Amino acid sequence: MLADRLSTQSHGCSTLGRRQLLGISTAAVASALLVPRSAVADALTAEQREKLSPEQILELMRKGNERFARGERKNRDYLREQRASAGGQHPAAVLLSCIDSRAPAEVIMDLGLGDVFNARVAGNVVNEDIAGSIEFATKLAGAKVILVMGHTACGAIKGAIDGAQLGNLTGLLAKIRPAVDATTYAGTRSSKDAKFVDAVARKNVELTMGRLRETSPVIQELVAAKKVVVAGAMYDLATAKIDFFS
Repeated sequence: MLADRLSTQSHGCSTLGRRQLLGISTAAVASALLVPRSAVADALTAEQREKLSPEQILELMRKGNERFARGERKNRDYLREQRASAGGQHPAAVLLSCIDSRAPAEVIMDLGLGDVFNARVAGNVVNEDIAGSIEFATKLAGAKVILVMGHTACGAIKGAIDGAQLGNLTGLLAKIRPAVDATTYAGTRSSKDAKFVDAVARKNVELTMGRLRETSPVIQELVAAKKVVVAGAMYDLATAKIDFFS
């Protein structure tokens, strides 16, 4: 979890993330990698989160994804994390991501219980309920990063391109249509063109970021005060890598 990079191990050795954040030498960091470590699974505390800037939180997410993509995820004790977080939570970020079963944010960023809030909906679209949830996560619960994350080969994006209609899904896909129309693309504008689908998915992330900034006075206030950063990301299902952008 994010706390792993901030807390001190039971044997007295600080984790890599803490060493990096404190700015010690590369040589010392390399040496730390050689020290055997037990699994650390305490929940992120308010004090630890307070020491992190939004940029540092994004960097920890980026490093977590790099570990995941290399197959080097941390050894975790989820039951210990559950017990540590049962009395309270202090997530560092709130994510708006897609419901796709292949892109669970906590897994692909190597995060633990209590590290982030995660709102999931097909096509990572925003409505009043989701915006309200994000306002709670930031203004009231203290999260410092709002990350909107799309992914490649997104079925909701394909449905929006095709103008699919199915019950309540029809209204959801309508929220993605502006991204379809706003995407500049020289190739075939079809759901069968993978590059076009991914271009629309990225544009959809960008437009959703804009809506959050423009329609929520709460988020506007937090961003203006530099207490919160709104960022975007695209997860590649084929490579397991996340492209972060602002």
